[in-house]
Amino acid sequence: MTMSAPALDTVDLGDPATFAEHDLDGFWRTLRDTAPLHFNPPVAGRPGFWVLSRHEDILTVYRDDEHFTSERGNVLVTLLEGGDAGAGRMLAVTDGHRHHELRKILQRVLSPRVLDEVARTVRLNTRRWIREAVESGGCDFAERIAARIPMTTISSLLGVPERDREYLLSLTRTALSADDEDIDEVDSEMARNEILMYFMDLVEERRESPGEDVVSMLIASSIDGVPLSDEDVVLNCYSLVIGGDETSRLTMIDCVRTLAARPEQWRRLKHGEVAVGTAVDEVLRWASPTMHFGRSVTRETELHGVRLRPGEVVTLWHASGNRDERVFDRPGVFDLGRTPNRHLAFGYGPHFCVGSYLAKVEIAELLTALRDFTTGFEQAGEARRIRSNFLTGFSTLPVRFEPDLAGLRLSVLKEDG
Repeated sequence: MTMSAPALDTVDLGDPATFAEHDLDGFWRTLRDTAPLHFNPPVAGRPGFWVLSRHEDILTVYRDDEHFTSERGNVLVTLLEGGDAGAGRMLAVTDGHRHHELRKILQRVLSPRVLDEVARTVRLNTRRWIREAVESGGCDFAERIAARIPMTTISSLLGVPERDREYLLSLTRTALSADDEDIDEVDSEMARNEILMYFMDLVEERRESPGEDVVSMLIASSIDGVPLSDEDVVLNCYSLVIGGDETSRLTMIDCVRTLAARPEQWRRLKHGEVAVGTAVDEVLRWASPTMHFGRSVTRETELHGVRLRPGEVVTLWHASGNRDERVFDRPGVFDLGRTPNRHLAFGYGPHFCVGSYLAKVEIAELLTALRDFTTGFEQAGEARRIRSNFLTGFSTLPVRFEPDLAGLRLSVLKEDG
């Protein structure tokens, strides 16, 4: 499906349909060049908000916690409703000292050293699932592989039983994005509440019977001598499962779709002409699954000659910043060898994504398994785009694989050995 390019004054970035129905590349380029601080006007009772599109401006606001706060929400859905119920307790919408202390707790369990064993499991699972898909000739990559890798990983970390993972996956999909127009904001709100209730039950179980998982570790943690409350633990589990599943899953789907359409880039990866780590960063820049984050103005300040007043909402658009010609050479070209690559996929500054290492491991193992087990692949049907004003990507991706027989044989020999 070819999407149309909308006129500048008709674009409403608060409407999920805008992203499902239009190609916004030209819109973002125009904003970066002529209106780097743009106002998205109020629509149908929804408040207006400021839009930043340049990479440098986005970094400036991420760094500045004196004039901008996360504690009134960090995505449009909560910012425009006037606040986030998790403010001051969930890492993503907490600032200052408490944010620093909470971040230290989560970094302990998400550090590369602690995650070594998790990374090994990610590798084994990814290689098994890709090999099975290649041997069967093809699959819906989104459903069969991309849905399984991140959810299996984050569920294992949180101690979510295998029987509940499919249920949790369906809730995370509805919470932030939808496959069709039938799912509205009420459905999304209910899904978010169900995730919270699920983790409330899990916290009760772990208080009675602690394990080695992240939930048990959070229960045992304290800030300034005060243990984390059940609500603190639940909200941060919610944040981890949403962040750990949605963004990685959508990035993987976009990665395979993009490589299928660009065989010359696939060949560079296949023949070892580009390092997997370098390729991972370009995959993240290109997909930019989290289109924006947002802040509220706390103290009057100025950007591009415009006075920003307390209470106003400022949105930072990774979707545009990751294509900024001022930072990236030929930003509209997917180049697996791109370096340096100062992409914004994980945010920046104090709120830089705590799960970034794990996400990179997952994407790296996907690329490595594809390189080892297939000589190439193609999209075998239409990919269905999700509807969201926060996330971008596809919920389906039929793919046909060409097996690399030598690579598959070598894999079997290693396992037998």
